[in-house]
Amino acid sequence: MTAADLATFIDQRKKELNAVILAHFYQPPEIQDIADFVGDSLQLAVQAAETDADIIVFCGVHFMAESAKILNPDKIVLAPVLDAGCPMADMVTGEQLRQWKREHPGYAVVTYVNSSAEVKAECDICCTSSNALNVVRSLPAEQPILFVPDRNLGAWINSQTGRGMELWPGYCPIHDQLTAQEIKEQLELHPEAVVVVHPEVSPEVAELADAVRSTAGILKYVQESSAREFIIGTEEGFIYTLQKHCPDKVFHLARSEFMCQDMKMIDLEVLAKALERREHQIEVPEEIRIRAVQSLQRMLAIAP
Repeated sequence: MTAADLATFIDQRKKELNAVILAHFYQPPEIQDIADFVGDSLQLAVQAAETDADIIVFCGVHFMAESAKILNPDKIVLAPVLDAGCPMADMVTGEQLRQWKREHPGYAVVTYVNSSAEVKAECDICCTSSNALNVVRSLPAEQPILFVPDRNLGAWINSQTGRGMELWPGYCPIHDQLTAQEIKEQLELHPEAVVVVHPEVSPEVAELADAVRSTAGILKYVQESSAREFIIGTEEGFIYTLQKHCPDKVFHLARSEFMCQDMKMIDLEVLAKALERREHQIEVPEEIRIRAVQSLQRMLAIAP
């Protein structure tokens, strides 16, 4: 089947099933174009919580589809590729977190949404990079906090709030590879460009940036900026989004290889197959879901 044939089938099958297709900004262009909604983790979580569709097809990675199922236990949630995971999410387990809590009583646990359902069930509140600052600021000033699992996002929150949270030693292998030297080299090539990076980058890189934002925040920043040229420090799939929304501006990827392979596993053929066969259905054990949903609902109650 041609790309056009696949797109026609996907559209027809989606209507037959009363399905909605949600896609992350890092997905391939053809998936972004065919999705009903494209956004960052917070925007997608909101859409998943509010949809009246019978089936949610999540074009992203596993924890995103899992979160949608946690929020919608009575709906079918499909992950077109089960193996599309998140290395950062794998850097903490529920048992590891339970052990830490036993050894450090009295801490509130703030968990990045890039985590498993079991980890979410062990935390007090989740956050995304869009609302992480406000989530942390919502907690009492005297409350000691453990931030899980991203040390870089946690370090950036600490720098902005002065909270001094304890940080789990996890990280995004894609964002963490970006170096301060690479930013400096890009600035030498494009001295007029504004540097905007994702908070999953290292503190050394964040210090060189003109702005540190979530993906949705980067898009808003670029749209509102009077600058014409930008160095973008996040996964390469987001450049397509930026070019689509800001065709009059110029974007330079902060490093030559800035790709999350897990985010690139879904294409039109894979999506069509998932809709045709209604696969792969995500399930979350109820005893985990009822605890994890509380932390997600608390997250959704706090705006960016």
